[in-house]
Amino acid sequence: MQALVIEKPFSAVVKDVPIPKIKDDELLIKVNCCGVCGTDVHIFKGEYLGSYPIIPGHEFSGIVERVGSKVSRFQVGDHVVVEPNISCDNCNACLNNRQNFCEHWNGVGVTLPGGMAEYAVAPEKAVFSIGSISLEDGAFVEPLSCVLHGIERTHIELADNVLILGAGPIGMLLCQMVRIQGAATITQVDRNLARLDVVRGLGASRVESSLEAIPTDYYDVVIDASGSTFLMEESIKYVRKGGVVLLFGVPQKDAILRLPAFTIFEKGLTFLSSYTSVRNSIQAIRLLESRSIDVRKLISHRLKLDEFEKAVEILDKGSENVLKVMMVP
Repeated sequence: MQALVIEKPFSAVVKDVPIPKIKDDELLIKVNCCGVCGTDVHIFKGEYLGSYPIIPGHEFSGIVERVGSKVSRFQVGDHVVVEPNISCDNCNACLNNRQNFCEHWNGVGVTLPGGMAEYAVAPEKAVFSIGSISLEDGAFVEPLSCVLHGIERTHIELADNVLILGAGPIGMLLCQMVRIQGAATITQVDRNLARLDVVRGLGASRVESSLEAIPTDYYDVVIDASGSTFLMEESIKYVRKGGVVLLFGVPQKDAILRLPAFTIFEKGLTFLSSYTSVRNSIQAIRLLESRSIDVRKLISHRLKLDEFEKAVEILDKGSENVLKVMMVP
């Protein structure tokens, strides 16, 4: 089969590799499409978790091609998605329902071969049926599940005023989930005017291209969806006393935050972060199935595997009005 292989940082090639064999509890999935995540870019640059060589891609959907002898929930032809976090289910973290912090964690597309290939393998426990959801929509289950976990941790209350910093694909999913949670207003900030046009139709009450237009000490909840340390540090200015700040965007691995300690004390703030998800895939599928979440507007590019470095470049530069890039094997 054809697969994209990151052989080492800044070196990605498409090559012929054997179609993987499956174990008794695994499925072979013919990949339909695979979204490019910031994590994939970090792996390409050698900035994040990952072993080399690696077939990247953890946001993918496909059709079951083969099932292991012990697989009971699926049959050939089923449309499925993969929850890429593979936990051992037996360490201290797993036994306390913190599988995202598994001491023996593996990740499809991070430490295990992923979805930027014609075929991928996953254990049955990590595979979910998407029923009538389109395969392209299904590729959003993984990022949406991460958003759901972050929203669960934040405990947004009815009629809250919420500020979201960043309007990329994750910011757009966050906007829709904040709306579902019952926020009174959602303000979203991004320098990219085309992105702001999209979030207007997804639930944002107000969009701004500059922080200067944003009221300070006002918002019940401020969410950083950018991963920018500058915006993470600025978030403290806009949250009200007693409010909540969620740092959701993924910063560079060596990034350092500098926050005014006394201001945090004086305002009585709660700071949260959110790491991947914890069994939120079924929720994500239900929301996509009911059309409560719209992901069709989030795809800007569909590229072949040999265009992966182009995907990295436009995502890095924010060019070509890029939103979600889908790799199509």
